[in-house]
Amino acid sequence: MDQVTFQYDSVLSDVHIHRPGSRHLMTRLNLQGQPVFVSRFRILTGADPEGGRCSDRGEDEEDGGDGAEDGDGAVLLDEDGDIEVTHRRRRTRVDGDGRELVCPVVLKQSEPEPEPEPEPELEPEEEEEEEQETLCSRDIITIEHTMATPLEDVGKQIWRGALLMADFILSEPLRFRGATVLELGGGMGFTSIVMATTAKTVYCTDVGDDLLSMCEKNVSLNRRLLEPEGGQVRVRHLDWLQQSLCTDADAEFSWSDEEVCDLHDNTTFIMAADVCYDDDLTDGLFRTLYKLCSNFCHRCTVFISIEKRMNFTVRHLDVTCEAYNHFRRCLVQLQELQAQRCSFRVEQLTSNFPQFLLYDRSEHLELWKVTATPLPVKVQEDCSHSSDTHT
Repeated sequence: MDQVTFQYDSVLSDVHIHRPGSRHLMTRLNLQGQPVFVSRFRILTGADPEGGRCSDRGEDEEDGGDGAEDGDGAVLLDEDGDIEVTHRRRRTRVDGDGRELVCPVVLKQSEPEPEPEPEPELEPEEEEEEEQETLCSRDIITIEHTMATPLEDVGKQIWRGALLMADFILSEPLRFRGATVLELGGGMGFTSIVMATTAKTVYCTDVGDDLLSMCEKNVSLNRRLLEPEGGQVRVRHLDWLQQSLCTDADAEFSWSDEEVCDLHDNTTFIMAADVCYDDDLTDGLFRTLYKLCSNFCHRCTVFISIEKRMNFTVRHLDVTCEAYNHFRRCLVQLQELQAQRCSFRVEQLTSNFPQFLLYDRSEHLELWKVTATPLPVKVQEDCSHSSDTHT
């Protein structure tokens, strides 16, 4: 099945729209009978920390070419009087390296990946060897996912907010080294897999047995990336609308008592990538953040990526982004909240860190940081007394 059937309520991530097709796009059907596709994301090396550009990119390719000149050094013009530009041929390999030269366009909008040239037909044995070589590569993340899903299944796709979060993790690996991390709304596990290349333990959480099964399969597909650093991803069920973690031993993807203790005692980072697209879910996310951080006895840092999606609404008769506006209101309320056990500080991070993955990093992609700090015991008692007095 190489064609995707769109229905009136289908939602398709532009990450998948701009990725070139491969010979075997569909791999199987998931537990709900939905077609499962595979995408491979290459982690680009040689990013320049100062400007975010790939250091392998030559100066000749930076400016795209020079104007053509005649023998006397005069600039040649075409018949319309425009400067005639001669483009230099792009190299395909680095001398002596044997690796393909990758030249991502970083920050703001990037050019879509070029359509791949037709490849010669391979014998089954050769095709299997090529597939195995790709899967064993240390800079390839292989993700199985669905496409063109209804809104309730968008977690089975990959979104640009996840790629922005992954870039941030890859740009500051020392920050997360050896940490215990919780991801809320982990979906197909992309950012959890990237995080586990430097963190010790990542709890990748979401809802739905089918989605979590696909996520666990992706963790298995990319285990080779985690083993060198000893990181691990544990896929677990966590519903923002419920009041407690599922610890039923008979339930799939439930929490053990040891994991619950580890979560509360050792989690220093929480991340959520592109999960604020519905007001009710956003409210549930912030309630979950408040409850978790209030139970921690240590400081915890939360990173949230979001993409502003502009839509025309009949109510406003204008182009607005209501989901984003609601998210911003929740951030303000969280920071102004007079919590009894911790305080929250909110700040927006700049997106000038290096880009390791090919996608359009537009101005509508944002990364936010929330720092939850436990209050001293006396302050907690004063807050509790004040709350009782007002009650």
